[in-house]
Amino acid sequence: MIRGFFRLIGLLLLAGGFVFMVYDGARYVADQRLRLTQFGQFWYDIHQSSELAFRNWLEDVAPGLWNSVVRVILEQPVFAVLGIAGILLMILFRPRKPLIGYTRD
Repeated sequence: MIRGFFRLIGLLLLAGGFVFMVYDGARYVADQRLRLTQFGQFWYDIHQSSELAFRNWLEDVAPGLWNSVVRVILEQPVFAVLGIAGILLMILFRPRKPLIGYTRD
């Protein structure tokens, strides 16, 4: 049950990444200039206070992690971040291989 739920979340993230890839591609066709939507800008547009709260919490827990890891992730395109997160969830929660010669009860 839980495995199926996380696979569904992974599939939705993968679909969201595809939507943003199409969105950025359509903007490129319209403007003839490549402008990829950054994950940090997307998060800021969706919910500004949660990004600030997450930053404050993370700086309290692990002070150096914000500048070294999270800022790098926030500067990446949205389709890449969502796509990679979706693929990871789909791989981590894939169905088990059937055991040959054994039965599961």
